[in-house]
Amino acid sequence: MTAASPVFDPVTLLRALFARAVEVADPMRALAAHLPEKPAGRVVVIGAGKASARMAEAVEAAWGPCEGLVITRYGYARECAGIEIVEAAHPVPDAAGAEATARMLDLLADLGAGDFVLALISGGASSLLVAPVEGVTLAEKQAVNAALLASGAPIGQMNVLRKHLSRVKGGQLAAAAYPARMLALMISDVPGDDPAFIGSGPTVGDASSSAEALEVARRWGIELPESVTRALAEQSSVVAPGDPRLSRCENRVIAAPAQSLQAAAELAQGEGCEVQLLGDALEGEARELAAEHARQAMALKARRRAGDPPLVLLSGGEVTVTRRGDGSGGPNAEYCLALALALDGAAGIYGLACDTDGVDGAAEVAGAVIGPETLARAQALGLDAEAALACNDAHGFFGALGDQVVTGPTLTNVNDFRAIMITA
Repeated sequence: MTAASPVFDPVTLLRALFARAVEVADPMRALAAHLPEKPAGRVVVIGAGKASARMAEAVEAAWGPCEGLVITRYGYARECAGIEIVEAAHPVPDAAGAEATARMLDLLADLGAGDFVLALISGGASSLLVAPVEGVTLAEKQAVNAALLASGAPIGQMNVLRKHLSRVKGGQLAAAAYPARMLALMISDVPGDDPAFIGSGPTVGDASSSAEALEVARRWGIELPESVTRALAEQSSVVAPGDPRLSRCENRVIAAPAQSLQAAAELAQGEGCEVQLLGDALEGEARELAAEHARQAMALKARRRAGDPPLVLLSGGEVTVTRRGDGSGGPNAEYCLALALALDGAAGIYGLACDTDGVDGAAEVAGAVIGPETLARAQALGLDAEAALACNDAHGFFGALGDQVVTGPTLTNVNDFRAIMITA
């Protein structure tokens, strides 16, 4: 498949671009360059997130067997010689995550100034590191988290509330390890790559207040149990950015969406395509962003001439879904469904949207692909695209069409990946 090929398969190339974006964010490729020499003395490796087990595997490939505990999503474990890998639930936390988090805190409790902690943090840590504040039960924390996920709130707003209901987020994990020295290596799944938002910033200080957390709940219509409201009113558990307990912690982002988009862009250019980057930190409602991108694609298509090379529009970030129905869906599949409806069968325009962790929403599906025939094929099968969008059933829609992208666990997480190709 090159620029000179007589037959150009847009869907194959779109899938290849996504695979390339995931490949360059693999911790086995990205982590070693950021590891120092293994320090003398006691070294403890901790971590949480959908990429954390793969990160632990990469650490042991460089350092050999290590002491430690890492929490990852069910199905995402890797084989490590010394580091214990625990699987727990995502996106809504469970008892396995709570028990493992308690053991992680115990592991850090007796460290001294001569000890070293390597923290491996990636997207998903917000759910996998779970230690509710005093007076709040795990069940209440689960209910709040589920409501947040259905509210349509952007990830930054979600994390403000999550931090203030936790004993490990907002710098508290780093504070628990003090006075040991800590290096936190992070894979970013948040727009802007701010370490304070990756996994709700367990190793990064936070200046927000409990009042701001309550305002997030009010703004996004989250009904809080009385115990949660009381806990937020009575305490602020996050660690302020200038707290001395954070003075021995260094935070470093080792992989981010921009790097994956650039790698995909280079692959597309190598195949004879022009590329436009729309941004690596796009947020908003999935269906609204899809409508905007459809308008952009149609406008660009109208200006193209015969013989122009294919044009690929790439973007990253994290879109959200305000849940209105009871269907099976996720933000990437919903983006694709809304994009197909907005394009309405426009010739020569194809699209793909996938989560780089391989899980779109709560389903074991990365995302979906669309093309000019998507709506016609759906109609022939008796599928109603508008009804599917109305009830948030994008996974059901694309599953029936056979147009889902299923990768299994990718062992990394650099947010959403979107590509639109204009071939004519």
